[in-house]
Amino acid sequence: MTLAASVRADFPRFWKTIEYSAEIGTGRSGGLSRLALSDADRQMRDLFVTWCRDAGLSVTIDRVGNIHARRAGRDDTLPPVLVGSHLDTQENGGRFDGIAGTLGALELVRSLNDAGHITRRPIEIVNWTNEEGARFSPPMTASGCFAGAYEVDWVHARQDDDGITFGEALRSIGYLGDAAPGGRAIDSYFELHIEQGPVLDAGNVQVGVVTHGFRSHGYLVEFHGETAHTGPWPMERRRNALIAAARLLVAVDDIGWEYAQTGGKGTGARLVAWPNKAGILSDWAQAVCDVRHDDPATAAIMASRVEAAIDAAAARTGCTATTLDRWDWGGKIFDDALVAEIRRTASHLGYSHRDLPSQAGHDAYFLARICPTAMIFTPCRGGITHNNNENAGRADLEPGLNVLLHSVVARADLEDDSIS
Repeated sequence: MTLAASVRADFPRFWKTIEYSAEIGTGRSGGLSRLALSDADRQMRDLFVTWCRDAGLSVTIDRVGNIHARRAGRDDTLPPVLVGSHLDTQENGGRFDGIAGTLGALELVRSLNDAGHITRRPIEIVNWTNEEGARFSPPMTASGCFAGAYEVDWVHARQDDDGITFGEALRSIGYLGDAAPGGRAIDSYFELHIEQGPVLDAGNVQVGVVTHGFRSHGYLVEFHGETAHTGPWPMERRRNALIAAARLLVAVDDIGWEYAQTGGKGTGARLVAWPNKAGILSDWAQAVCDVRHDDPATAAIMASRVEAAIDAAAARTGCTATTLDRWDWGGKIFDDALVAEIRRTASHLGYSHRDLPSQAGHDAYFLARICPTAMIFTPCRGGITHNNNENAGRADLEPGLNVLLHSVVARADLEDDSIS
């Protein structure tokens, strides 16, 4: 039993789900502010679960809130093919980042239902919790837990700016499930995502075949100093944690500019301090930063310079510094066979395509640690993302959606069990 090459996803139906999503957790004009485990996230999850059950899928929630919706296969004892992304957004987020991939996975199974095609392997669509890391640091927390990078209790203990823990937030929205995250055989993982860059749009290319990820190194650093009056307290005796964190972030930005000509990036993403008021020095601050580069060796050099900058910022300000968390991902992580299948499928369906790396972090990075993994990029207008002006239309999304459909089915129907 094979899926006819003429089968295509029902784009109007897919677009309708995108429009429904765009009404939940609205932010600035045209965008979304649907932070992980917020009430808006709960509303979107409830709707997504309803859609999945209406499509005949069995839904399971794990202990970090990941939603798995399973479509049985002809041989349901085989490990499933996972397809998904995330439904949470940044505070000033767009309507497509992650969402297009999750709802694209839903459209995939709806289209298979329409075609009456039952794949050999089961297919599970997944909504990963807290991909963005906008509320709970670090990003990709729950997919990392699924892949064994983080323990459940550690994830549950993450706190937002109001001191609410990840676990408390899960309970409050009713998505603290019973299932263990991961710990089972997975055949493969596919993720459809907007490119979040300008390459495909500028080149009028319909499909991006993701070959690897930029090597990225991220840090959450805490500085401790001492409060004092901003007027009479001598400069030589000041221990201003706010300035220590600021010096680090400026240093990281400088590192990014030094490597910018070869595509490197350094980002000072977040600074919080206490008391953070006029008239008083802050005795506590936290900074979040990262560096990334296409060349892993260069990225490692950039990371070593960040670590030196942490020490230098503390020494210059008389503060102490502690790296509370460090994460790294990327490199040559995607499966060659799956990447080749995506290329073949794009060509077979008549879509223009090109190889390119992912410069952002994605849940696929963690899944690549435990199973063959691949990503498909669609264009987004001007490459704008993490911004309420993020935009994509039918011409941008439909080719990638159809490539996802046929690539996943090709994998799920493969007869060679030695690949699992």
